[in-house]
Amino acid sequence: MHHQFIVAERIPARSNRAEVRNPILTLPAVARLRALDPETRAILQDLLLELQQDARQRAEARWRSRKPPLAAYWAACGVYAGHIARVIGPRAGRRIRSAWRG
Repeated sequence: MHHQFIVAERIPARSNRAEVRNPILTLPAVARLRALDPETRAILQDLLLELQQDARQRAEARWRSRKPPLAAYWAACGVYAGHIARVIGPRAGRRIRSAWRG
């Protein structure tokens, strides 16, 4: 008697994929950043997180002063700084928790 099993690969929802949540992961230079020694990565991560905070404050100030183009620029700077900081952080290789874990 032959039993056939259907094996279905569990593919996470698009919004749960790491490269969708953090598009920086698709850039080739990410491998070079991750290859840096841990001390250098930690310093760079601290600087990027500081840059992110400053950019967010500038975005908020520009929004309050009714300058949306500058607010958008600084908001984007903050987002990119945060994404890069997470890519090189100590838990950079961890998987994103998702609903498909089971």
